[in-house]
Amino acid sequence: MTDAKVLPISPTTRTPAIQYKVSMPHPESHLFEVSLSVRVKELSSSLFTTSQKLDLKMPVWTPGSYLIREYSKHLQDFCAYSENERPLPWQKLSKNHWQVETLGVSEVIVQYRIFANELTVRTNHLDSTHGYFNGAALFFYIPECEKNSIRIKIIPPKFDWQVSTSLSRVIDTENTFEAEDFDTLVDSPFEIGNHQLFQFQVQGKKHELAIWGKGNAEAKKLIPDIHKIIAVEAEIFGGLPYEEYLFILHCSGKGFGGLEHKFSCVLNYPRFGFRNKEKCDRFMQLVAHEFFHLWNVKRIRPKALEVFDYEQENYTPSLWFSEGTTSYYDILIPFRAGIYNVKNFLKLLGKEITLLLTIIGRKVQPVSESSWDAWIKLYRRDSNSNNSQISYYLKGSMISLLLDLLIREKHQNQRSLDDVMRKMWHEFGKSEIGFTPEQLKGVIEEVAKLDLNDFFARYIDGLDELPFDEYLRPFGLQIKKEYNEWPELGMNVISDHGKEIIKFVQYQGPAQLAGLDAGDELLAIDGFRVSADKLSDHLKDYQPGDVLEVTVFHQDELITCQLTLGYPSPSRYQVVPVKNPTTKQKKNFFGWLGSSLESISI
Repeated sequence: MTDAKVLPISPTTRTPAIQYKVSMPHPESHLFEVSLSVRVKELSSSLFTTSQKLDLKMPVWTPGSYLIREYSKHLQDFCAYSENERPLPWQKLSKNHWQVETLGVSEVIVQYRIFANELTVRTNHLDSTHGYFNGAALFFYIPECEKNSIRIKIIPPKFDWQVSTSLSRVIDTENTFEAEDFDTLVDSPFEIGNHQLFQFQVQGKKHELAIWGKGNAEAKKLIPDIHKIIAVEAEIFGGLPYEEYLFILHCSGKGFGGLEHKFSCVLNYPRFGFRNKEKCDRFMQLVAHEFFHLWNVKRIRPKALEVFDYEQENYTPSLWFSEGTTSYYDILIPFRAGIYNVKNFLKLLGKEITLLLTIIGRKVQPVSESSWDAWIKLYRRDSNSNNSQISYYLKGSMISLLLDLLIREKHQNQRSLDDVMRKMWHEFGKSEIGFTPEQLKGVIEEVAKLDLNDFFARYIDGLDELPFDEYLRPFGLQIKKEYNEWPELGMNVISDHGKEIIKFVQYQGPAQLAGLDAGDELLAIDGFRVSADKLSDHLKDYQPGDVLEVTVFHQDELITCQLTLGYPSPSRYQVVPVKNPTTKQKKNFFGWLGSSLESISI
């Protein structure tokens, strides 16, 4: 498998047996119209040879987003014809499986439409300004023919719409592209419309930034920082494993997210989130995260994801590394690139630590289990999620911080987590051989020159609290706790259309012990109406141990509960310098972050 993008394909080359046409004649209807042509006698599938039936299956998920999304639910108006336009019998065998009779037929033409009105990085969206789609959410695959090349022709609804994708173009053939196999097709999203397109070079490689949507994103300001991020990440891995790369940016109302691909990534960000420095820094973290994935997860990937099964969940306990380690680097890389300073880097670490240590689920679910259960938990949150689970992104990033510090302290900053990433790249990524959990642990141990059985048992497969102070102290840092100024209520309340709704109730907290439940409508405390935004101020008049009368509607029944307030809990964790750091601590800190401890003193 080559990492370099294939050169443009000559139209004189024999056309693939599988060809798609994608049109959108009425974009305001949100319907993509798809035509699939299959020269069935050229297929190598034994299933077709023995049955004279063409099986078509639509993926139920897309790599990089670990949730069964049931893409076939958006498919409608399926029909099948022969090369002479004779209707062919077909039947639907399951939620995502169609079968067409092909006896005596040399070519099958299948037509269908896909409803596309979900603007996320992992779905499809079509309106009067653009069309965007992911291959998994639009195209069928033919069992046993996943390695066949596929040609795709795009028919835009307007003459001034352009097409951006990382797929190779068929030269001298308008808006026609070719994928070497189905995996490549799934891995190559399309942006079609009136988007702005900007080109720039990094290390002699062509890069493009496609921006769709109105807002305050300015390419002339974004590209220099994106350039820096690319350069920093290329330095870690020793170069860029492609010839061309495409960034697709969707400026949306309130969306947020990214999805990685081998030769591109898709970013969704609030349209007016680029002028404010803090918000723009957050966008650059998103860029750093998705771009880092072109190595970590697209090429360095768990064994369970080496060959994708598009019909069902692909289980792995290693997303703490594939996603979590990437999340650690998405904080670190913009700092290394000079986008923000060391104070902001430590501030961001403090925010991540705060998120982790204020979620009770960290005491219930090991991070390896969180990875395994991604398919049923992380993207399917409910009112009990914070009590019962932890994100492998979040805890994985903090485990990666500890591993980086452990390796650096052991080897006087002459080795680091960077060396782990490089070794994983050389041993698994370049050849795209999947790694097992045991092989990943072995690489980390080899770089660290340490036995990490205890570390993995306690922090990855177990529930021990991460010892931040123990690992930060050799670098002259410590964790500082800040407490709320009011007693603990044990619940979160939000305002929703004029009602105060209990959103979350902490396990064994004051609210749960009093009998309150998520979904209850909060009416009054001690006979006085309260609102979500004034609740904290209201509680400042009370002391831990005080008993309140809390009045709520519980499933439309008016009830009053007796709630005993608890002691204030930590609400914020900061990473701050220790008092009177030693010379060694100062040296370790400088070796890690290239700054003096004095520069962050408060």
